[in-house]
Amino acid sequence: MAVFIFKILSILRKLAGQTIIYGASSILGRLLNYLLVPYYTYIFAAGEYGTITEFYAYAAFLNVLFTYGMETAYFRFATAQKDNAGSVFNQATSALLLSSILLSGILFVIATPLTEYLHYPGKEHYIRWFAGILAIDAIVAIPFARLRLENRPVYFAITKLVNIGLNIGLNIFFLSVCPAVLRGDYPAFLKPLAETVYQPGYSIEYVFLSNLLANAALLLLLMPVFSSFRFSFQWTSLRPMLTYAYPILFAGLAWVTNEMLSRWALRFWLPENFYPGLSNEAALGVFGAVYKFSVFMTLTVQAFRYAAEPFFFSRAADKNSPELFSKVSHAFIVFGCFVVLVISTNLDVLQYILQQEVYRQGMHVVPVLLFANLFLGIYYNVSIWYKITDKTYFSTWITGSAALFTILLNYLLIPVAGYEGSSWVTLLVYFGMAASCYWLGQRYYPIPYPLVRDSFYIILTVLGIWLINQLNFFSMSLLLSVRIMIYVLLGFLIYRLERNRMQIL
Repeated sequence: MAVFIFKILSILRKLAGQTIIYGASSILGRLLNYLLVPYYTYIFAAGEYGTITEFYAYAAFLNVLFTYGMETAYFRFATAQKDNAGSVFNQATSALLLSSILLSGILFVIATPLTEYLHYPGKEHYIRWFAGILAIDAIVAIPFARLRLENRPVYFAITKLVNIGLNIGLNIFFLSVCPAVLRGDYPAFLKPLAETVYQPGYSIEYVFLSNLLANAALLLLLMPVFSSFRFSFQWTSLRPMLTYAYPILFAGLAWVTNEMLSRWALRFWLPENFYPGLSNEAALGVFGAVYKFSVFMTLTVQAFRYAAEPFFFSRAADKNSPELFSKVSHAFIVFGCFVVLVISTNLDVLQYILQQEVYRQGMHVVPVLLFANLFLGIYYNVSIWYKITDKTYFSTWITGSAALFTILLNYLLIPVAGYEGSSWVTLLVYFGMAASCYWLGQRYYPIPYPLVRDSFYIILTVLGIWLINQLNFFSMSLLLSVRIMIYVLLGFLIYRLERNRMQIL
C-alpha cells in the first residue's frame, strides 16, 4: 500500500509541476490577452466589437476543419509508437501542411462571394487574412503538441507568451501609436514609418492583421522543433491516424457549434430592437465582451488539458489509472468551483474592465457562462475513456447530439430571451455532455468518480454565490474585506474536508 501511495504521489507531483508551468503560461497569456478587452471596449463601438466577435466565431469553426483532430491523433500514435515517434511527427505535420495550403487557397478564391453573403462587401481582406491565420495555426499545432509530449513546458510557455505579447503590441501600435504619430503627438521622425504601415481607413482590420503577423512569428519561434521535420506522405502510415482523427473532427465541429453558434445566431435570429438602443451587431458586441469573463474558467480548463491529456495517455496502461483519473478530476472540480465563486461574487468590481457603459448591461450572464465552462471542463475529464479505448466515435455522438440541441434551443430562445437565452443554452448543453459522457464511460471504462463529493462542491458554490451577493455595505472596501474573509474560511473548509485525500495525493 505504501508503495502504491508513493507511486501516485510521484506521478501527481509530475503532473502538478507541468500544470503549474502550463497553467502559469496559460493564465499569464490569457490575462495579457484579456488586456485587449478593456482596450477594445474603449476603442470600438459595440457594433464594431460585434464584428470582431463574429469573425473569430467563424475562425473557431474553421480552425477545427484545418486541424481535423490530428493533434489528438499525434498524441495517441506517438505514445503508442515511441520508437517511431519521429515518423509520426513527420506524417502528421506533412498532412496538415498540405491540407492547410488547400483550404487557405479555397478561402482566397471564394473571398468575394463569401463577404457578400455575410454582408461585408469589399472586405475580402478579412477572409484572406484569416486564411493565413488559420493555416499557420494548423501548421504549428503538431510542433506544439510535440513540446507537450516531450515534457518541454518552458519552451511551450515562452513561445505562447511571445506570440500573445506580439499580438497585443501590434494592436496598440496600429490602433493607438500610428494615429497619434500622424496627429503629431509623437516626434516627427516617426511619421514616415506611420505613413508607410498605417491605412487611415482601417479600424478593426488591424485586429485581424495583428493576429496574422503575430502568428507568422510562431514559424520562426518554432524553427528548432521544425528542424527535424522531413516531408513524408505515406498513405499506409497516415490512414490509421486519419481513421482515429475523423471522429474527433466531427466532434470538434459539433463542439464549436455548441460554443460559437450564439455569436452568429444573435446577429441573424435576434429580433431588431430587442434590446432598446442596440442593433443586433451591438448586442453581439455586448455578449462577446461579457463572454470574455468566462476566460477565468476556461484558462483553468485549458491549463489542465495541456498537462493532463498527454499524462492520461502515458498512464492509460497502469492498472491503478482509474483511481488516479478520479482523484485528478475531483481536484479539478474543487478548484474550478472556487474560481466560479470568486469571479461571480466580484462582478460589481470586474464590470469596470469594460470601458463603455453599454457593455456592462450583460454582466448578469457571467455566472451562467462560468458554470457552463466548469461543466465543459468536467466533460474533458470524463471523456478520457473514449480516447484511451480508441472509441472516439462516441465523441461524435455526444457532441453531435449536443450541437443539435444547441441549434434548436438557440433558435427557440434567442427571439424571446436574447443572449440570456444563449447563456442558459450553453450551460444546459455542457451539463448534458458531461452527464452523458460519464454514463457511457462507466459502461466501457469504469472510473470511480466521487459523484456525491463533486455534487456537494457544485451545490455549495451556487449557495455561496447567492449568499455572498446578498451582502451589502456602504463601504466597498469593507465589503471586499468581508468577501476575502469568506474565501479564506471556505479554503480552510475545503482543506479540512479534503486533507485525507490530499495526503494520499
